[in-house]
Amino acid sequence: MPEEIVLYEVDGRVARITLNRPEKRNALSPDLVAALKFALRRADQDESARVVILAGAGSDFCAGADLKALQSIASASVAENFADARSLMELFMLMRALRLPVIAAVHGRALAGGCGLALACDMVLVGRSAQLGFPEVKIGFVPAMVMTILRRNVSEKRAFELVSLGAPVDAEQAASFGLVNRVLDDEAFAEEVDAFVQPLLSMSRSAVSLSKRLLYQTDALSFEGALECGADANVIARMSEDCRKGIERFLKKK
Repeated sequence: MPEEIVLYEVDGRVARITLNRPEKRNALSPDLVAALKFALRRADQDESARVVILAGAGSDFCAGADLKALQSIASASVAENFADARSLMELFMLMRALRLPVIAAVHGRALAGGCGLALACDMVLVGRSAQLGFPEVKIGFVPAMVMTILRRNVSEKRAFELVSLGAPVDAEQAASFGLVNRVLDDEAFAEEVDAFVQPLLSMSRSAVSLSKRLLYQTDALSFEGALECGADANVIARMSEDCRKGIERFLKKK
């Protein structure tokens, strides 16, 4: 993994992944997407990690595709554009498939694919001065794959407003729309992000992982099918060592 593009470290039980192109506002490029997938897989294989925090170096989280990538779209062949689009699709799918919860720590701007990247995380924390949005329509483009994620976060009317007008929203608006979990103070952003994830570090890794998988698995299922998946997950959870130990601790307290 090119260390200068994406930084990776484990601090305690927190895997910290940082987009490291501050001079480009952490804009998405094929190399950055590949490096990010590498880092996420690395975190998922680290048995000491309990949560992933995804952040951006510099003043912005991620400003979307970089200029070089945009310029290549017009001259690229159908096959090349398809391969590039599928690489980004694989990133979004990987974030959902990861066993660990992935939390976006968004400061500054998260626009276009950068906003999609944040929303693809399991939870989103934003600084009070952050801006989120999908300006693709202004250049005749479409937030195509990102719309799948957006539609699962907000209402149909709100989703169409965001993608058709292309105007960014501030942190408080994003929270009212349902795009983010928490709005944090800019001055103490890093500290408040760390405080937010602390409870996750003491939770059962297997229980959190199973909950994440079940939550997303039921998206496309019928009511009955979702209940059946829930019954299967219930049995798996009951048989886990974490559950056995947790029940023992609970009964001792009683």
